[in-house]
Amino acid sequence: MVNKRRELLFATMSGAAFGWVSPSSAAPAGQAAAQETLDLWPDNRAPQGPGQRQGHGPDGPEKVSAKGSVTQVSRPRLIVYRPARPNGSAMLVIAGGGYAHIERGSESTPTCLWLQAQGVTAFELVYRLPGEHWPAEVPLQDGQRAMRVIRSAAGRYGLDTGHIGVIGFSAGGHLAGFTAATAAVARYAPVDAADSLSSRPDFAGLIYPVLTFMPPFDHTHARREIVGEHPTAEQSAAFSVDHLVTAQMPPVFLAQAQDDPISPVDNSLLMFNALRAAGVPAEMHIFPQGGHGWGLGKPGTRVHAWPGLFTEWAAFNGFFGALSENAGDRPASR
Repeated sequence: MVNKRRELLFATMSGAAFGWVSPSSAAPAGQAAAQETLDLWPDNRAPQGPGQRQGHGPDGPEKVSAKGSVTQVSRPRLIVYRPARPNGSAMLVIAGGGYAHIERGSESTPTCLWLQAQGVTAFELVYRLPGEHWPAEVPLQDGQRAMRVIRSAAGRYGLDTGHIGVIGFSAGGHLAGFTAATAAVARYAPVDAADSLSSRPDFAGLIYPVLTFMPPFDHTHARREIVGEHPTAEQSAAFSVDHLVTAQMPPVFLAQAQDDPISPVDNSLLMFNALRAAGVPAEMHIFPQGGHGWGLGKPGTRVHAWPGLFTEWAAFNGFFGALSENAGDRPASR
């Protein structure tokens, strides 16, 4: 019980020490309506796509459920959340959904609004989904391209190109981790000057992520969408992020619940061990309860502590621009 209290107290103190507001006090969801949009691909001609316009894919126009879940994406894009007082840092934010839909309403949109309130310029990714008549690799192309588009727009948004991170949830954690681990791999032919820029994030947050496609943890919807029902061991390994870690991967923050019924906690454990073996700085938080799909976490739950823990980690390591000058103001004890 003492350790639990210390953990929650530390999360609260961390937010206060670095001037961060809690997720529950971030801007209301209604403020998302007027955000700027950046198309990922010139003339909306994404690689391996039908080249259709006006947001119509093979199955019709893009759909958004009552809870903000998106399907039928034909226009991959970034939705930009510009802070009133930007600190020079930016994050690509990727919702999950098993590569079958995109949980903007419960994951990426609230997180972008929260980051925006902290002074971080947030870029919400709306990516193509493999099951919608696209090849399996299209979300991986969109993730790599998104990092380059953000870097190419650094001057426009006042960004420090060394302070651009990525954060992903569930299958979005797979896409975020894959983007961070395989930046050196060319996933599409260059289309403009942005593709001369690095696609490597400077840091990564992986929240209840799906990272391994290997048995016995290969029962996720994300795995089926990317490598199919009966992949070979080589195919599964080629898309398992923990198998792709090298010393060039950026620092990583991991958060997951031990009782996650969708993505076993072994995803984070395997990833942490791979990062440690490669000498990549990593911080991991395993919560005893929380399940899956908590987004920013409900107030009063254990997992609600993760945003404070993440921002303290990011600020202490100098990833959040001007906030790095406060890195010495850490709580005296954990």
